[in-house]
Amino acid sequence: MSAALEPLGDAFRRGVLDRLRARIAAERLDAALFLRPGNVRYLTGWDFHANERPTGVLVRLDADQPELLVPDLERENAAQAALFRVETYEEYPGEVPAELWMGRRAAGLRLAVDALDASLLHACGGEVRELRLVDLAAPLRARKTEQELALVREAARFADLCLERLLTQAGAIVRDGGTELDLLADCTGHARQALEASHGARFAGTRLAITASVHSGPRAALPHGATSLRRPEAGETLIAGIGACLGGYHAESGATLFLGDLTAEQVRVARAMERSDRAAQEALKPGTPCHEVNRRAMEPLREAGLGEAIRHRIGHAMGVEGHEGPWLAPGDPTPVEPAMVFSSEPGVYRPGRDGFRTINTLIAGEAGTEVPSRFLAAHPIERRVVALA
Repeated sequence: MSAALEPLGDAFRRGVLDRLRARIAAERLDAALFLRPGNVRYLTGWDFHANERPTGVLVRLDADQPELLVPDLERENAAQAALFRVETYEEYPGEVPAELWMGRRAAGLRLAVDALDASLLHACGGEVRELRLVDLAAPLRARKTEQELALVREAARFADLCLERLLTQAGAIVRDGGTELDLLADCTGHARQALEASHGARFAGTRLAITASVHSGPRAALPHGATSLRRPEAGETLIAGIGACLGGYHAESGATLFLGDLTAEQVRVARAMERSDRAAQEALKPGTPCHEVNRRAMEPLREAGLGEAIRHRIGHAMGVEGHEGPWLAPGDPTPVEPAMVFSSEPGVYRPGRDGFRTINTLIAGEAGTEVPSRFLAAHPIERRVVALA
């Protein structure tokens, strides 16, 4: 299957632009300007480095070719986006702010902008007939095509590979006095080498990456703690969250490993997290509001008396960004649709004591939820033990 994978090409971008033009027309607008880096990458396929110099895409219904708007130093790099006419501004910050320069290219039109600094709202609004702050690309990005899903599935395979390496090598590394950073370097290096060997040549010029975090013992209670020089010890939990990116598309896999023999309390918490993940998968049905998926997924943790240890939502969408909307979280009423991709991340965090987190990648479907990340299914709780003797 992996041999047939290809980067998303011009035919995919044309389809995206056609759907986007239909949305612009349906909103009774004339044009849309996109400034969010994730939207620019999605529309163009150009893997640029986002920095202080704004990059934008302008799609006008009265123009056959959309514009890619970049600082002059990116002129040649931007040319790889073959479907776009490249226009440049001189430098940042410039006598005229780049975003205002971009807005002026739609002068007199009814324009949608996905994001805009509040300080520029009045000036940009004065250049156009109507200025509407709305992200017209977000719904397109949320529901993936089969081409996009194929990249997500393959990325999940390499996230799993990173966890497999950690499970098999962690014991020897810890016995030799290794630290969290040593564990991280070994598993990510292994997975990154495999990813490059399998897809590096074909996907040159697109984003390929393995990212991870490894925390142990009391530091596992820090959901976003930095991997450190701490040496894991027997009896502790070791949590690892892995992100993989292929062709610009992300997937995740994560697990809690157990150093030495499992305790009854560790098994109790791990079982509650399994029930939470299963509840998320069962709730992820077309038409269900995202906040309701989150509520149902959290119920097993609360029923297990772990409500005080919940520190974050159950998940987020993934695609051209590792974290993007919609959000499986309180306050997001977006209905689930088929071909949406989410993470499921039940977490239990007890400061000064321990932490637990697992991660699956979920793909919503009419016939049920697909789980392309397979590490957790392949390794029941009792097989996530790292032998230290």
